Amino acid sequence: MPQLFPRSANAYSRFTLFGSIFLIAGIGYVATEINRSGYGTQTDVHVDQPVPFSHQHHVGQLGIDCRYCHTSVEETASAGMPPTKTCMNCHSQIWTNAAMLEPVRASFRTDQSIEWVRVHDLPDFVYFNHSIHVSKGISCETCHGPVNNMPLVYKANTMFMEWCLECHRAPEKFVRPREAVFEFGYEPPGGDQQTLGERLVAEYHLNPKADCSICHR
Repeated sequence: MPQLFPRSANAYSRFTLFGSIFLIAGIGYVATEINRSGYGTQTDVHVDQPVPFSHQHHVGQLGIDCRYCHTSVEETASAGMPPTKTCMNCHSQIWTNAAMLEPVRASFRTDQSIEWVRVHDLPDFVYFNHSIHVSKGISCETCHGPVNNMPLVYKANTMFMEWCLECHRAPEKFVRPREAVFEFGYEPPGGDQQTLGERLVAEYHLNPKADCSICHR
């Protein structure tokens, strides 16, 4: 029986086989890099809001404490969003006719909540409790970044699972004194976070778990 394919077909088939493997691997690599890039994670991307609320002004310049607006952060899983009345505590007295604050005044008049756009929006299958982290010495700044310098809030960290596990597996690198949890720009004494962290881990009895059921409930 005569040979159906030329001898060169062997080389072509090997090239096609191995080429397909490298192509699939390359596509996977590119997809992974896109997913981990700023484009995929949306880190450092300012989010437009119904009202251009500036944390840089309110927190960084005026020194308003996080808890003034996020009242439930020490007690519940959610940090909470302030009702319009909280805004009007000040803005019924100052900037009363500012055009950019009309949505705030309208919300107060109509009792309709402002539809803020969530910046840190975890998937539904992830459980996160603000109160336990705050009570154990994990700062707002650790997760949310330098909010005091943000004219508009953006996501400073990826919120990937590996990012969470980095802290759960080595809390001494991140924990700070409870009284400094709401302080921005905190520096450990002598710049020695490791020594401070190890002491606080023991003092606060920190033993964060890394098994799936802690966050995936």
